[in-house]
Amino acid sequence: MTLSDAQLDRYARHIVLREIGGGGQQRLLGSRVAVVGAGGLGSPCLLYLAAAGVGHLTVIDDDAVALSNLQRQILFATDDTGRAKVAGAADAIGRLNPDVAVSGRALRLTADNAAALLAGHDVVADGSDSFATRQAVADAAFALRIPLVSAAVGPFEGQLTTFRGWQPGLPCYRCFVGNAGDRPGGSCADDGVLGALTGVMGSMQALEVIRELVPFGTGLAGRMLLYDALAARVRTLSMPKDPGCAACSA
Repeated sequence: MTLSDAQLDRYARHIVLREIGGGGQQRLLGSRVAVVGAGGLGSPCLLYLAAAGVGHLTVIDDDAVALSNLQRQILFATDDTGRAKVAGAADAIGRLNPDVAVSGRALRLTADNAAALLAGHDVVADGSDSFATRQAVADAAFALRIPLVSAAVGPFEGQLTTFRGWQPGLPCYRCFVGNAGDRPGGSCADDGVLGALTGVMGSMQALEVIRELVPFGTGLAGRMLLYDALAARVRTLSMPKDPGCAACSA
C-alpha cells in the first residue's frame, strides 16, 4: 500500500512518530477492528480509531439513539434520536474520515452469533453494557485468537485491559470472572455515569487497540488499568493467569 498525498497530510502526526511511521500507518489502514457497543465507550473509541485511519470498522449494536444517550455518546447529535446507532455511527465516521469503511451490524451479539460476527478481525474492542454479552465476546475472541481490548465504567470509575489468554503467561477473560452466569447490576439509567468519564476510558481503549495493531510501548495484556474519577487517580494492577482456568489453563 502506498500512501497518497492526502493521506501523508492527514496522518502526518502519526508518521513522524518513530514507533508508528509510514509502515505503521499503512498497517492501520489495512486493519479490521470490531467494536461491540456504540454507546458511551464505543463512541470515542470509534471516533479515534476512525481518525487514526483504521481501514475497516465493524460496529455491532442493536440499539437506537435516545435523547438520554447524548450526555455521553458523542457519535450522535440531537437529530439522530430514534435512528439505529449503527447508521448514525456510519454517518459520523464517514464525515470524519473517508478512508474508513464501516460495516454496521444492527443486532445483539450472543454466544450463538459471536464467532461469525468477530471472525476476520484483527482486534475486538468491547464496550458493551451486558455481562452476558461480554462473556460471549470474550469466549469468541479467545477461540478465534483475536486480541480483546475490554473497557467498562461505573458512575465515577473505569477499568481497561487487554486479553490474549492463548499466549503463555497471559490471562483470558475467564481467568478474571470465572464461569459465573449473567450478573444482575445497576445500569447507567439506574446509577448514573459521568459523561466525560466514558470519553476518557473510550479514548484509552482506542489507544490500546492501536497498540495491538501497531505494537509500541508496553500494553495492558496481563494488567488492568483502573481510573478513579472522584480521586483523580490511576492504578495498574497485575492480572495473573489462573492455573485452574477451564478456558485457557490447557
